[in-house]
Amino acid sequence: MSIKILSEAEIKEQKKNAYETPAVLFANPKNLYQRRAKRLRDLAQDHPLADYLLFAADVVESQLATLEKNPLSKQEIENTSGIEPLNAKTLKRNGIWREYLIEILHEIKPKANEQMAATIESLEKASSAELEEMASQLLAEEFNLVSSDKAVFLWAALSLYWLQLTQQIPHASRLENTENIHYCPVCGSVPVASMIHIGTSQGLRYLHCSLCESEWNLVRAQCTNCNGHDKLEMWSLNEELALIRAETCGSCESYLKMMFQEKDPNVEAVADDLASIFLDVEMEEKGFARSGLNPFIFPAQDA
Repeated sequence: MSIKILSEAEIKEQKKNAYETPAVLFANPKNLYQRRAKRLRDLAQDHPLADYLLFAADVVESQLATLEKNPLSKQEIENTSGIEPLNAKTLKRNGIWREYLIEILHEIKPKANEQMAATIESLEKASSAELEEMASQLLAEEFNLVSSDKAVFLWAALSLYWLQLTQQIPHASRLENTENIHYCPVCGSVPVASMIHIGTSQGLRYLHCSLCESEWNLVRAQCTNCNGHDKLEMWSLNEELALIRAETCGSCESYLKMMFQEKDPNVEAVADDLASIFLDVEMEEKGFARSGLNPFIFPAQDA
């Protein structure tokens, strides 16, 4: 969807409608990491993948600790408004994200098992050029070029950087047209999942960005990937009106999970998407390809 981040001048010119649906919602970094870590730990109880959910919680808590120790200073951003002003593929990023990576690895290291320790050691020994190359490959969605164990840590640092960048651009937006609906209007990345909100945005669907953590509004009953309307189906593993459902599209043969805050106000896009991985297995067995990305599940590296 082409949603435009408005400039300060455009914000002043725009007549604000009190009942207008915000096109983009921006995350509160500290609150986001606290909620996500708690949700991951809660979901880990009696879960068959408890160890990995707890590892993910450790990573999220390391992001929070790094944020509090080393917040991003004011950046010189070439374009702070427009469509995708912080485009992940084209933005000239600050090398501070590598400092975030080192701090995240330092936080995780005491809790690491043997395999994880080897990954951490490999990343610590990598040169700046090697780290930047892997980062560029991930941000270009060339996930097959970076091993998935390294990708989790690299993405955690990059996401922390992009999340803070979003705090430095205007937080006002406007829907321009319905093109490029699948990509984040702030950074151009793919979503993790979509959330059906409660409260002031009751019943509205927002897609949650896998990189900068922003959310953007998209009307329901249309495919989040191709904008199709006529071949949509909803699936769940247990009950018809489950907390987490997969919306499949027969036109583009893709799916993205949808979560319902009215079923549980504590539901969290990344945590609940990760914990419901068996739904992904079911969808792939039915021939649907995932159109989103979870920062803790990267496609396997090519052999």
